[in-house]
Amino acid sequence: MKGYKTVLDVQTRFRDMDAMGHINNAVYLSYLELARFEYLKKTLGIVRDQDVGVVVARVEIDYRSPAFHGEVLSLGVRVTRLGGASFDMDYRIEEKKTGRLVAEAKTVQVAYDFDQGKVRRLSPEFIREARRHDGIA
Repeated sequence: MKGYKTVLDVQTRFRDMDAMGHINNAVYLSYLELARFEYLKKTLGIVRDQDVGVVVARVEIDYRSPAFHGEVLSLGVRVTRLGGASFDMDYRIEEKKTGRLVAEAKTVQVAYDFDQGKVRRLSPEFIREARRHDGIA
């Protein structure tokens, strides 16, 4: 997928469908979560959920075409902005076989210290690796 170094393929499931016969809009949040975790694994080597240290503060999804049970979706994810305590990620979801655009999304994450219950600054390691991985200036 052009412009995305982190791409994850997801097999749609019967349980993802709604009464209209396509993948329910709420399920896309789970797909974004899978892609986000894959990005963190790839860039920082994070393997346990409790080591992520970020919370999602905002989600925007633009649905472009319906997806259906049995399709494989390719999810591209990249960091597009780094702040002091937050960062933005862009997503592109395509049907793998045809390349049909299914959805585009954006999330804003905030670094969070769960032990202290407060926002923290992004780690220098994350900033360095996100810049390296996605070419952010």
